[in-house]
Amino acid sequence: MPGDLPKPSAETATQQRWRVALVDDERKIREAWAGLIQDFSDFSCVCACTSAEEALRVIPAAKPDIILMDILLPRISGIECTARLKVLLPDTPIIVLTALADDEMIFMALEAGADGYLLKRTKPSELRAALLDALAGGSPMTSQIARRVVRFFSQRAKEKNKAASLSAREEEVLILLSRGYANKEIADKLGLSVGTVCSYLKRIYEKMHVHSRMEAVARYFPSRTP
Repeated sequence: MPGDLPKPSAETATQQRWRVALVDDERKIREAWAGLIQDFSDFSCVCACTSAEEALRVIPAAKPDIILMDILLPRISGIECTARLKVLLPDTPIIVLTALADDEMIFMALEAGADGYLLKRTKPSELRAALLDALAGGSPMTSQIARRVVRFFSQRAKEKNKAASLSAREEEVLILLSRGYANKEIADKLGLSVGTVCSYLKRIYEKMHVHSRMEAVARYFPSRTP
């Protein structure tokens, strides 16, 4: 049934505990989280790694059901470690557990393959609920982080709506602009004068409330760069 937890391995079924791998370079914090996980009746901490290098070496062999990952690790970051572990263990949920609430870090972690994002102030009951949520296919996030993600996509939708008022010809100019064409090349391709292309660009900038080619393309095509 949708939402059901995945079936545990034979070993987990015997112990009735989900296997958790933890990565955090600060000893006191690592030990505190590991102890907390051990206190949960349905979870056990099978390994607590001090670095990304150790995690990449130890975790695949430990075969955990879920991974908790800090971001600020020495040498290789938790974001890079997440991306590498996702290649090795594509079906294993990875939840970022960090003190960082920076927008850039949030989206870098999610793009790297993180399945959730929790702040370290998360309460024990919330951590357990988040682990169960991720195991059931969810993407648990601290409420503050979830609001930032929602706000980001809401703002992107507003920007897209503003750009939706472009005429067909203005959109053609913008598409060619996104492909790196200069004004004269755009003029040649569309059978226009360079002056007309410049007029179209001026109207595009005004409608989209931007001041440059790069801003216009980035706003209309978020995944492209001119």
